[in-house]
Amino acid sequence: MERVGRRGKNVLFRLDGGRALLVNLGMTGRLLLPEPGGSEVEGRHPGVRIHFHDGTPLTYDDVRRFGALEVLGAWRWRQRNRALGPEPLSAGFTSAVLGESLSHSRSPIRSWLLDQRRVAGVGNIYANEALWEARIHPLRPASSMDGGEVRRLHRSLRRILRAAIEARGTTLRDYRDASGGEGSFGHLLRVYGRDGHPCPRCGTAVERGVLSNRSIFVCRHCQPAVGIPLPAE
Repeated sequence: MERVGRRGKNVLFRLDGGRALLVNLGMTGRLLLPEPGGSEVEGRHPGVRIHFHDGTPLTYDDVRRFGALEVLGAWRWRQRNRALGPEPLSAGFTSAVLGESLSHSRSPIRSWLLDQRRVAGVGNIYANEALWEARIHPLRPASSMDGGEVRRLHRSLRRILRAAIEARGTTLRDYRDASGGEGSFGHLLRVYGRDGHPCPRCGTAVERGVLSNRSIFVCRHCQPAVGIPLPAE
């Protein structure tokens, strides 16, 4: 193994010969390593065990089995990498780049943000939070954003993602990080999962809808969208 990194929602192990091991943790997956000099960490729901050349064991543990592991040859990895959008925290992901990409799509902006071909690594929780912070309705067509809205969304998305990383993710039910701890960003959520609660910015009750089988959360006052009904389940 040459190095470990991340691409989009995948943990990326770069192997020799240009190959890659991609680990998608799904909703509840974890990669468990022993402490230096310690014994193998079994995990409560082990799915795959890998042993490195030096004998170090790595366990993929996943209670809900929504994750996936793939070993890709050099050519397949290049194809997969090219199919993914830019990293939202990279220096090259500017508001101008975001605006240009948005201008070519009529998809609802929430759906656009979840499309890994458009931008890699954004999940539903953080898309909802960034749209609320930027005062943009989740059902707005992506191409309807003006320059000011694009800049607000770009700034909000990057801030939310950085804050979530700092907080080690969001634990709503059973998500745990690699050391078994809960992510603390759930305490910082403003709209996600807070339907019926007052918007922390204006006091209007947060509403919940469903888009493409995923929840959306909206403050109608802060995120106006005239003539767009909020879809229910």
